[in-house]
Amino acid sequence: MNRPKLDSEALQQALSQLNSGARDPWLLVEGKLHKAFTFQDFVQAFGFMTGGALVAESMNHHPEWCNVYNRVTVDLRTHDAGGITDLDFALARRLDELAR
Repeated sequence: MNRPKLDSEALQQALSQLNSGARDPWLLVEGKLHKAFTFQDFVQAFGFMTGGALVAESMNHHPEWCNVYNRVTVDLRTHDAGGITDLDFALARRLDELAR
């Protein structure tokens, strides 16, 4: 399914909604939605990634991410669209839910 890349106004509105009340916000970094999640230890970080992998697979939308000990850094972008789409925001919301 082709998803349109969000224009700057839609992107800012969606980012504002995503970050509403968030302690650690998602940021726009180099054309991607970016967030660093910090957990108590490696096992919790790895558990988050395991759950996130199952969600991403079910959505057929896979993040760029990296884990170092208790930290998981996530970057989201819809490569086919050449930028950020509503699918990236949907996955970001799911990842935030998993991190709680």
